[in-house]
Amino acid sequence: MILDRYFARRFLVQMAIIMVVFLTLMFLIELIEQVRRFGGSDVRLTQILYLVSLNVPAAMSTILPLITILATVSLFLGLARSSELVVTRASGRSGVRALLAPVTVSFVLGLMAVAMLNPIVASTMNQYQRVSELYRAGETSAASLSGEGLWLRQGGADGQSVIHATGYAPEDSRIYGVTVLTYAPGGGPARRIEAATATLDDNEWALEDVKIWNLTTETNPEAAAQILPEYRLPSTLTPERIRETIGGRMNISVWDLPSTIRQLDAAGFSTLRHRVWYQSELSRPIFLVAMVLIGAAFTMRHVRFGGTGVAVLTAVLLGFGLYFIRNFAQILGENGQIPVPMAAWAAPVASVLLAFGLILHAEDG
Repeated sequence: MILDRYFARRFLVQMAIIMVVFLTLMFLIELIEQVRRFGGSDVRLTQILYLVSLNVPAAMSTILPLITILATVSLFLGLARSSELVVTRASGRSGVRALLAPVTVSFVLGLMAVAMLNPIVASTMNQYQRVSELYRAGETSAASLSGEGLWLRQGGADGQSVIHATGYAPEDSRIYGVTVLTYAPGGGPARRIEAATATLDDNEWALEDVKIWNLTTETNPEAAAQILPEYRLPSTLTPERIRETIGGRMNISVWDLPSTIRQLDAAGFSTLRHRVWYQSELSRPIFLVAMVLIGAAFTMRHVRFGGTGVAVLTAVLLGFGLYFIRNFAQILGENGQIPVPMAAWAAPVASVLLAFGLILHAEDG
């Protein structure tokens, strides 16, 4: 037990060191990107630093498997150079048994990443999108998908508009069953617009089969309602902005995903991307364990055998390869090419089995 605590502490120290290094690099890279993006505007440096701090957690969450495998390689190279692994084996403890502590730590870190880091990333990404839109255009717009349908909010010099749609076709930026409520700059409702369809193009909505009620007159709005075959409504939204918000699975906390999926299913929207993302997040602890096993499989040997550089490079490249295979499987699952459980769990489980097989071959021959 004492030896397990020692290995766990060493692994956590290596994780912390590598995480600080990558955090610094990611912060500087993101800072340069945000300065380039807002270079021509009046955004202050403090505001840019705020945007960077909002975007860094998502980047750190993405590269967590890389940090895990590098920490594992660093741990076992240090143990091999100091001959601590030799002493451990001489005391009667096998190399597989020595992996218990780092594997347990990585699994717990994976659980914490799912339960704690994921909600933080969802919150910071939503805040980043709102604040960056405010800094870039001087106004905020929003898009959300729920069981009640698609909700959009846009702003401009003429006031705010709230748009509700019962259907959405992302391929041509078209929404169906449209209801628009526009507000005057003072905050009061100005018009109610209903349309069969609306297509977003060239910074405006092209509405078809339109009926407009003027809510600012003292007469009956229904008596003065207009029926038009087409109507153009200016918009600050873009098709990319809507797709990013609606398709942004990372913007939804893993704790809220099950209810969100049920609501979207009830509303008739596709939830394939959300279901794949949810299962992939649940499989993250298994994948981090696989990264530990991959790193250990190539570095749990004495440095006197030589070839340390090749072993380290092989471990990192294999970890990268498994990471991209996992992402490719997720893409196939989101496109409906393979079942959701296979897209989320096949790569992590196969990675664990592959790494464990390599370790058993190296230990027992």
